[in-house]
Amino acid sequence: MSSEKSKAMARALLLYLSFVSSAAHGRTCMSAQFKKPGDYILGGLFPFGMNTMNLSERLEPSVVVCDRLYASGLIWALGMKFAIDKINNSTSLLPGIKLGYEIYDTCLEPVVVIQPSLLFLTREGSTGIRVLCSYTDYQTRVTAVIGPYVSDLALITAKLFGFFLIPQVSYGASSEKLSQEEYYPSFFRTVPSDKSQSKALVQLINKFEWNWIVAIGSENEYGREGLGTFSNLATAQGICIAYEALIPADPSAPQDHQKLEKIIKYINETQVNVIVLFSVDKPVQALLELWISHGFSQKVWIATEAWVMSDIVTSIPNIQTIGTVIGFTIKGGIVPGFQDYVTDLFASVQQESFCRASWEYSRDADSPVLGPQCRQCDNVSLPDISHLLENQQTYAVYVAVYSVAQALHQALGCTAEGCPKATVKSWQLLDIMKTLRFTLDNQSFQMNQFHSTNQGYDVMFWSWQKNSLQYISVGDYRGSLSIDTSQIRFHTLDNKKPVSTCFQRCEPGQIKRVKGFHLCCYDCIDCEENTYQGTREDLFCTECPEHQWSPIRSTKCYDRSERYLFWDEPLVIGLLVLMLFATVLTCLSAVLFLKSLNTPLVQASGGTRSIFALLCLLLTCLSFCLHIGKPSVVSCMVQQPFYALGLSACFSTFLVKSLEIVLLTEFTSCPKSSLLWVTQKRAWLVVAIACLVESMLCFWYIYSVPAIPASNYKLLHAQVLIGCRIQSWFAFIMIHGYTGGLAFICFLCTFMVQTPAKRYNMARGITFSMLSYFVTWIAFVATYSTVQPTQQPAAQICSGLLCALGLLASYYLPKCYILLFKPEWNTVAYFQLHQGGAS
Repeated sequence: MSSEKSKAMARALLLYLSFVSSAAHGRTCMSAQFKKPGDYILGGLFPFGMNTMNLSERLEPSVVVCDRLYASGLIWALGMKFAIDKINNSTSLLPGIKLGYEIYDTCLEPVVVIQPSLLFLTREGSTGIRVLCSYTDYQTRVTAVIGPYVSDLALITAKLFGFFLIPQVSYGASSEKLSQEEYYPSFFRTVPSDKSQSKALVQLINKFEWNWIVAIGSENEYGREGLGTFSNLATAQGICIAYEALIPADPSAPQDHQKLEKIIKYINETQVNVIVLFSVDKPVQALLELWISHGFSQKVWIATEAWVMSDIVTSIPNIQTIGTVIGFTIKGGIVPGFQDYVTDLFASVQQESFCRASWEYSRDADSPVLGPQCRQCDNVSLPDISHLLENQQTYAVYVAVYSVAQALHQALGCTAEGCPKATVKSWQLLDIMKTLRFTLDNQSFQMNQFHSTNQGYDVMFWSWQKNSLQYISVGDYRGSLSIDTSQIRFHTLDNKKPVSTCFQRCEPGQIKRVKGFHLCCYDCIDCEENTYQGTREDLFCTECPEHQWSPIRSTKCYDRSERYLFWDEPLVIGLLVLMLFATVLTCLSAVLFLKSLNTPLVQASGGTRSIFALLCLLLTCLSFCLHIGKPSVVSCMVQQPFYALGLSACFSTFLVKSLEIVLLTEFTSCPKSSLLWVTQKRAWLVVAIACLVESMLCFWYIYSVPAIPASNYKLLHAQVLIGCRIQSWFAFIMIHGYTGGLAFICFLCTFMVQTPAKRYNMARGITFSMLSYFVTWIAFVATYSTVQPTQQPAAQICSGLLCALGLLASYYLPKCYILLFKPEWNTVAYFQLHQGGAS
């Protein structure tokens, strides 16, 4: 604990001395610290400065000078210098071998990075590149290259270095294109690719259930490639991008400034609450400055590793007013000893003796080729860059240098005693680099199949405490996202996540209906009854097969249950009770009539014909059993004929009696021979003829157009209604119409007949029987047309039973009453017809 305190005190003291010294001397020799001779030279490409001139106005291939300092680039270059000095001072990695370095400014411009790249390709000890048939024995100026930072430059330099198979290890270029080994065989990197970061961004957005976002990229390889990859992944995950654009390359130009104005206004008009910025820091700075100047509302800004911790962005005035910033940084750490090293270096570069030695080193490294690098670095003091010393990008530089050193260690076959003095060509390191595995500061690193050390990301949250920015790690990403959302305090009034959705996730059984102009915005619509959603990707509901059904919002169909009149359902039981009642009454009446067959009452009613009529009525009642249970071909075929034939046979006996009555009462002058056809045994011939006609009609009905079982799938949503379908309503009317015709004749023959006093009115019983028949049929027609089809068979049974009971009540039961309770009325005189007519 005491040693840590002493180190902290020493660091504070050195920082204080650097303040005093910088105030006293002003300029330093920092620009002379980027070249150093050695046994193996590593080239470095770092963005010390930023271009301030319009390259389109460049008329001569002269040197492009970048006067504006890019402080982060300086820190990264010092990270390379620190790593090499640390390796040279180590006795375990490359004992006896000294690494040198030549670090040059890229200015973040392709036109600038070409010159130092060509210098790296020159022959060792010269400034020229020889044209040879084979470069196997060609020894380039540098053994490997560290950098550049951005993908635009790496795509250019990787082609050059790839031809010579010089290992190039970038600490920031993340374009997915650079993973193509056939085009960039010697390119490696110590950062994940854009595809990995895009997956992390999509998982972060899904974590907060946002699906209505804006995606903006920078007008360079990093922004274009990254934005394209992210958009594809986001769309595949159901995230709707309301607006997508690229920030112009030079926002300071009038035309590009107008484009940027349109971009931020359109973002504001979309009313989206989440914006993904896949961009390097300079374009982000231009966009956010303009956003703040317009005073637009606060949003959630999703940052990539290129700007989430950039001092260029965090130093924007009023940056804390933009809302909530969550982003990713490459998982790494603080380079151990780096802060002390930089503090010591800034103290040293202000000492004359140290600067004199540095210039000597620089001359030995052939500095006149490109001249001193980073002249503006001589004006930088430690306080200017102290806040950047913990930048995690420096760790990627640190790992890049050590990866080359580890490859050299294996190529030279170094041991604990030392490394042999041998010559290693650049291309000889490639096979080692492809499968390189090493440990650094207790962390393991390995190059994967895409030449990357994909160590993952940390999720960073901008936390403002009294206008002071703190970066809080709230999670990480290693193939899958892990995040502690409780640490994130959003800009909303309740500090909860804002809503940014244009649709709700559809539940199973719901399909998407596009709304508005964006195809990815939709409403969720339930699949209707008897339709289903087969898979979650289905855009339409599929109809169930006819024999199946489905409820609302279903993902499959179910087999329909069958619906018909079941024997055990309450309604049917009630009808069966009624049928039993009618059957019992009919049987008792028949028995009573049979027992009293020779009495005047039974003889006057028709004698044996009355018993025959009761048996036919019994058949009619029993025929209703054919309407119950699952319809079959046979039951459907005979249920209507059985009913019609039984009732017609019953009415045929009434016909004989009605004709007898009308002949005796209305046609008294008719010959006695006519009366014989409706009395005595000849009356059976009339009954037989009437039954024969009905039988022929029923036979025609059964043979030609019988009712058949039919299934109705449309009436009930979960059941199939099975019933008997009438094929010919004409045939149906004929067989029942004939019965109705018999009833009508009986009614006409009896309803006007007058009976003398103290005589039984036989005609009245027939009249009321026929009236009950007509009333029940009228009621049946009215009921049948109004009840549900499921209840139509029950309606027919009920009407038929009521008809039978009407016949019993109107004609037979009164006679049974006389037989049982008024035997004194059962005399010939009481039942004798008019004028001594036959009985």
